[in-house]
Amino acid sequence: MLDRIVTAAPIFLLVAIRCYAMIRTTPLLSSSAVPGVAKVALAGFAAYLVLPSVVSYGWTVDYSNISYIFLLLGEALIGVITGFYITMIYGAFSSAGQFFSLQMGFSAAESYDALSQVENPLMGQYLNLIAMLVFLQVKGFQTLFVTGITKSFSALNAFALVSGRDKFLSFLLKGLTDLFLDAMMISLPMIASLFLVTTSMGILSKAAPQMNLLSEGLPITILVSFFLLTQLLPVMTSFFASLFERAFEKLGTLFTVFMAGSS
Repeated sequence: MLDRIVTAAPIFLLVAIRCYAMIRTTPLLSSSAVPGVAKVALAGFAAYLVLPSVVSYGWTVDYSNISYIFLLLGEALIGVITGFYITMIYGAFSSAGQFFSLQMGFSAAESYDALSQVENPLMGQYLNLIAMLVFLQVKGFQTLFVTGITKSFSALNAFALVSGRDKFLSFLLKGLTDLFLDAMMISLPMIASLFLVTTSMGILSKAAPQMNLLSEGLPITILVSFFLLTQLLPVMTSFFASLFERAFEKLGTLFTVFMAGSS
């Protein structure tokens, strides 16, 4: 094992830098709950497994000048972009929870979310947790390491990143657009239903002013919200799984485009 690493040490360092950068930006693995030693060990193990394939691709590295430093930076950037794209998928679930937390009356109940590592409303944390469980169920980490590491080395390097920066930029901008669209699709049934509930209570308060709907409206809204959430959860879970599958397909298509362009 050590002989293989020492023989191809410059290439191994490039591979390890990309793996470590992706781990540092991937949801769950990037959490502060995961020790730094574990992240380094996982990156080194993944780099060791991928190293024979990378050597067979014919990578030539000149580590005797400053250009090797720029190659390390380029490989780190590729890993960051790969992990950041998966993080954007998770941002859709968290944003969806923030959208209908206001209608539920939970918008002020924000706390630190250990998974997303930001201040997040309760519903955002709940959907983020459900998305994480779905991600583990659909073997997201296995697919991420196969697509994001193994396939990426056959299609991408630091030079391809510079020459194809327009493709990467449009890919990330499209991902940000899909983030808000997916968040709206997830939260739209809840927002529309809660809007009807709020409208109904407003009509009742005008028709019967003696009813104290101001104090009763919040408990009714919360009860209706949780009932709708339990009914919509199976549909949301299927939608979460389809989002992850579509994200991996888009990432694989991007690598295929770069592979076709380099051949």
